[in-house]
Amino acid sequence: MTQKMTGKPSIDRPWMQYYPPQMIEGLRVPESTLYDYLKERCPGEDVIAIHYYGHEILWKEVYEQVDKVACSLRAIGFGVGDEIPVFLRSVPEFLYLLLAAEKIGASLLCRDNTLKENVEAVKKSGAKMMIAHDFLSHEELNVYRKEGGVRGAVLLSPIRSADRTEIPDYSWKYLDDHYTENPAYGPCTMSWDEFLKLGEAFNGTVEASKDIHRPLFRAYTSGSTGPSKQVIHSAHTMVGNIHQMNFYGTSGEFRPTWMVTQLPPTLVAVVAAMILMPLASNKLLILCPFVDPMDVDLEMMRYRPNCWPLIPMFIENVMRNGRVPDDYDMSHLISAGAGSEAYNNQQLKRAQKFLEDHNCKARFTTGYGCSEAGSNMTLPMTKQPIGDGNVGIPVPLTLISIFKPGTEEELTYNTFGEICQSGPGTMIGYDNPEATKKAIKVHADGKRWLHTGDIGYMKEDGTVYALTRGSAPRYGGGDLATLPMENRLADAQIPGIDDEFFVIVPDPDHLWCFLPYLFVVLKEGYGVEDIKDQVMESLEEYMQPVQIIQIPERPFFHYKTNRIGLGREIMEGKFEKDEKK
Repeated sequence: MTQKMTGKPSIDRPWMQYYPPQMIEGLRVPESTLYDYLKERCPGEDVIAIHYYGHEILWKEVYEQVDKVACSLRAIGFGVGDEIPVFLRSVPEFLYLLLAAEKIGASLLCRDNTLKENVEAVKKSGAKMMIAHDFLSHEELNVYRKEGGVRGAVLLSPIRSADRTEIPDYSWKYLDDHYTENPAYGPCTMSWDEFLKLGEAFNGTVEASKDIHRPLFRAYTSGSTGPSKQVIHSAHTMVGNIHQMNFYGTSGEFRPTWMVTQLPPTLVAVVAAMILMPLASNKLLILCPFVDPMDVDLEMMRYRPNCWPLIPMFIENVMRNGRVPDDYDMSHLISAGAGSEAYNNQQLKRAQKFLEDHNCKARFTTGYGCSEAGSNMTLPMTKQPIGDGNVGIPVPLTLISIFKPGTEEELTYNTFGEICQSGPGTMIGYDNPEATKKAIKVHADGKRWLHTGDIGYMKEDGTVYALTRGSAPRYGGGDLATLPMENRLADAQIPGIDDEFFVIVPDPDHLWCFLPYLFVVLKEGYGVEDIKDQVMESLEEYMQPVQIIQIPERPFFHYKTNRIGLGREIMEGKFEKDEKK
């Protein structure tokens, strides 16, 4: 008997039709620490957990290192409730630190913004020691000491866990570029090996009482869509997120490999979805963080991974570098898609064609998530065509619905509104209680709902469409939704346009109103005047850009299109001279 629809997605949950009953029956988030969760799903202590530049790290080595690091953290003064500032790339030692912090009842604090912002985070933490790579400069260390309040730093060589002979030349170059002539030194520093020796001599209590709801991981949003905020997760929220995704990228025929390139663990999605999730689902995790974004194509061809978490910046570089041979076989990829930010129809078509031309059988998809939700909120499992903002369906234990922006009024299907989420992966909150109250609201149904600020809608089958960030009304009428505007141009297939995106900025002449600027990457031989008329004809009047600005390539900041930086330059008048030309 077909269930009668109420018109409210949070009640109907129409997306569940796509999940096989045998997969979701009895699916519950275990009341488990992160360490115990991983250990229960360990395929065997003698199985390789992580491959790091030629070094194959067994699960038993992971456990041994976690115990050693926990003792060492206690030895340098960290304990229950403390925040441990960590400035590392996605190296094996980061995982050891995360699980060791849980053992002692502390939390890791990660940030990857400007030095000033990083120092502010350390100062707020009250920590007296920090952990960083040994390419930290002495000048930077002195700033952390004088302004951040730390006494010193544990310094880790990025190749400590690597086989030096297996590091490719382009990674050596990338590493060399990080070192200064004056790296941190002196009695206020210690090496990772010295850090571990302190732990060996520690005789006090190491493990704290287990508390899965205690803060465990603190990371700052990138600041690419607004002010950077500290997001706090516990073991429970992290397990709550990854437990719903363990089936993604799996195979009944072989043990898949899962490669993580470049992306740092300062991002919640990297830690939850890209490091912990594959470890919890019997995939071989390949970490190769020291590669320039322009060289990720070389890492793909070197490791031939089955799964590779992509972002628009990476796939664009793979396609445009021209180093992937025409006859290169990409059938090793069993999943392919881009997260991090919206991907317009033109980008999707170009990426899908590239995969098909290289014998990749996977469909190129887009997902949706955020740091506040613990990472992924949706998975691409529907029969709906990819494109037009389709980001898939909610992960199985998570509710997603559309609400009237800023309210508890749930809207029905095919109605634009604010995308909101309720599920076990939702953060504890921000470190700012007032900001937390604005983002997380307890509705009449008794559930904690995360108000994302993103605008979209849901179809009757549960497919979510994410279209833009917030409301941006234009003076005279119309709301400037970036993705639908970009898709109009993409679908128009205007000759000469290789890439295009909008940047929306405040209207200096009309309070609370906004103006659209269009940035284009044009093919050789084309100028703005060649495309301008067709651009205007393809858009409704209120969507038409104030100015079309040609740039050589799409710029990125924190792995997303740098709309904030370009918006700032627009407001400062940088492009006015170009327009007059």
